Amino acid sequence: MSNNEFDKEASVATTSSREGHAVNNSTTLHTPEEKSRVLEGIGIEDDDHTSLSSASTHSDSINYVANSRPSIHHTWSRNTGHSWPGNKEVAAITTVTTNATQDPRFEIDFDDDGENPQDWPIARKALVIFFMSFSTLVVVMYSTSYTSGIPGMMRTFGIKSKTLVILGITTYLCGLALGSLILAPLSEMFGRRPVYLVAVAAFTILVIPCALSNNLPQILVMRFFGAIAGAAMISNAPGTVSDIVSDEYRALAFSIWSLGPMNGPVVGPLVGGFVFQALGWRWTNWIVMIGSATSWFMVFLIKETYAPAILRTKAIKKREETSDPRWHSRYDEKKNFWPLLRENLYRPLSMAVNEPICIFWDVYVALVYGVLYLCFVSYPIVFGELRGWTPGLVGLGYMGIGIGGCLTICSEPLLRKMINAHKKDPETGKPYPEAMVSVVCIAAVLCPVGEMIFAWTCTPNVHWIFPLLAGIPFGAGNCGVFIYASNYLVHSYGIYAASALAGNAVLRSAMGGALPLAGPQMYKSLGPHWSATMLSLIEFALIPIPVVFYLYGGRIREKSALIRQMREDREKLDGRKRRAMERMEGGEAEAEVGVDEKKMNV
Repeated sequence: MSNNEFDKEASVATTSSREGHAVNNSTTLHTPEEKSRVLEGIGIEDDDHTSLSSASTHSDSINYVANSRPSIHHTWSRNTGHSWPGNKEVAAITTVTTNATQDPRFEIDFDDDGENPQDWPIARKALVIFFMSFSTLVVVMYSTSYTSGIPGMMRTFGIKSKTLVILGITTYLCGLALGSLILAPLSEMFGRRPVYLVAVAAFTILVIPCALSNNLPQILVMRFFGAIAGAAMISNAPGTVSDIVSDEYRALAFSIWSLGPMNGPVVGPLVGGFVFQALGWRWTNWIVMIGSATSWFMVFLIKETYAPAILRTKAIKKREETSDPRWHSRYDEKKNFWPLLRENLYRPLSMAVNEPICIFWDVYVALVYGVLYLCFVSYPIVFGELRGWTPGLVGLGYMGIGIGGCLTICSEPLLRKMINAHKKDPETGKPYPEAMVSVVCIAAVLCPVGEMIFAWTCTPNVHWIFPLLAGIPFGAGNCGVFIYASNYLVHSYGIYAASALAGNAVLRSAMGGALPLAGPQMYKSLGPHWSATMLSLIEFALIPIPVVFYLYGGRIREKSALIRQMREDREKLDGRKRRAMERMEGGEAEAEVGVDEKKMNV
């Protein structure tokens, strides 16, 4: 079942349990005149609109008219007052009344003049996706460009321990995790654009103290808070892409957008290496600030894409122009900030420890992500210290990983064809979520294979091209794991996908920040061969996780309490919808009989 269908059924369920008149649920009401005609058809006098909310029969009819229309947005928004199964305490706090009791004749909707972001021209959508991809790339590259300037910072601050300086990666990734949890609900409350403008501006400003810093603690603290602001792009850019692209082309749009964030870790040391070599470590921050300032102008040029925010603003403007408080949008009322923030923080953590699917996938993706970020510590050791390459050339060593990631993204049409070849779910007509895992199974093999090749070709006695080529399968595997494991979580948890991904991001960022701290000592103790071999063996040992989910994921999902609750709710909605349709058909039949009787009397 698609999100649009689920939204429409959820809307019908809010009123179908009452008695009342109904209209055809395929009716789309755009203007007050059209809504007035429908209301007249169900027996509501035009003069009685001021008392609609107090008349139970009339309000039931209006509720059905207002809620039975197709939903504008593609996802179940937390702002609609709905809570999640098992969180009764939060549900009791945050549930609010909806706009269903308001007069539907005064409900604001999109016009047919391209006001809906999904109706924008293709060129404009492509520009937005490019802006989002570039802005996300800047945030992600700052996490790894830092590694290029580590030798310069050690000399400037007189620090002997490389592990201590690597803490800058850890604090940055922790800031990204925390910021994603906070800024995601803010974008749903106030819209994407205000969050982008404030957060990207703050990110740009917070880079300045890092560039001018006179001690390492200041850098660590400023990178942490800067990452919280920069997380707006990590958490909300996918939502922006979803806002403007239809279901049919969403996978392709996400693949194009992911070129930025997936290559950010590679672009960071590549650019940072040459900048550090030519201008010093402080300029690795200035370059990021220039890129961030550019991205701020980009997001400034983008209009709001979040449909609820657009309609709320339009309703406010209409009330001001007409001095009529009855104008409204169905997204006007929302949860209060603190209850929403509490729920947004609680739900991902609860799912991460209670849902078996989240537990295994969070651990798997986190370890793969940690090994990837460990490469940004090991590559300078292997290519810089052992082979004697300059910082700029060390940055070029990451090209293999970047090429591998691009190959996976460019193979999206082929991978989509492979996924669609799997058995279809008869209820939705689409492949089961486990079809996504077929790609992860292939990627799960590519990661350790690439790491093992790197392990035994990284020393100077082997030509440098071989460790670079080893990065291609490694990068392709990492990209495949991140993209399609995320898709599996999205398809498995539906309306709670954001919470599943948020919990995954927290553990992934924690592991990505912690594992590199062990890099210098590990390579010093075990040497390059066995250090990389150990990491490869760990990834080989994790291959059964995607394989088991590919074979038995359907059974595992059936045993999930949350997914089972979602299925039961959906079945209840189906039943309520059928009953509502039966009552609607019965009302139409009675109306036809009444018309026939009038004709006979005449």
